[in-house]
Amino acid sequence: MTQPEAFFEPGFAEGGGQLHTREGEVWDLPVQTWDADAGPGDERLLARCAGSTLDVGCGPGRMAAALGARGVRALGVDVSPSAIAMARSRGAIALNRDVFSLGRSAQRWRHVLLVDGNVGIGGDPVRLLWLCRELLSPGGTVLVDVAPPGHGLQVTTAQLVGSRGPGAWFAWAVLGLDALEVVAAAAGLDVAEAWLVEDEQRWQAELVPATRWPAPGGEVRS
Repeated sequence: MTQPEAFFEPGFAEGGGQLHTREGEVWDLPVQTWDADAGPGDERLLARCAGSTLDVGCGPGRMAAALGARGVRALGVDVSPSAIAMARSRGAIALNRDVFSLGRSAQRWRHVLLVDGNVGIGGDPVRLLWLCRELLSPGGTVLVDVAPPGHGLQVTTAQLVGSRGPGAWFAWAVLGLDALEVVAAAAGLDVAEAWLVEDEQRWQAELVPATRWPAPGGEVRS
């Protein structure tokens, strides 16, 4: 499956769009909101970024740009060249890269951001969160947006449908707050805190590395 590289192509961002799953679900996507500057719903996440921050799936770069304006070193990564161009145009430092290509040899970060449902990138939140934990420096945190309670973990394939019609199918997942603790634990993370941004009905959480966690082969690491 491909990733949604054309997510922010001109025309899609102008007209908004929808995410269609193989199961027939349709999700409206607030693309124009994502293309705007960071808003009140982003503030609690931004306020917790006290050091170098990696913004995974940065899109047009509102979070990375907001952090840079606050004097926080931040890097956005996204597979869409158009998204990266938009991010750079607003002053964000951004890299056209698949996050899974970073690997353990990549630079370590004080915080990793997964906003706007980006915990679903690749269709495997455990794998993605495991990678995010590996990218953390000691004492670091992963900051995430999740779906409301009741969504559980939905693994699917999806396509973006915008003003230019449907795009290619790609692997995706939706992670609800009710499944976050179990998924995070499988990735060696604990849920330090979760909260609701009431004005936007947006659930967010801060994850920290667990003291001990199961490795992929079953051994326990500490």
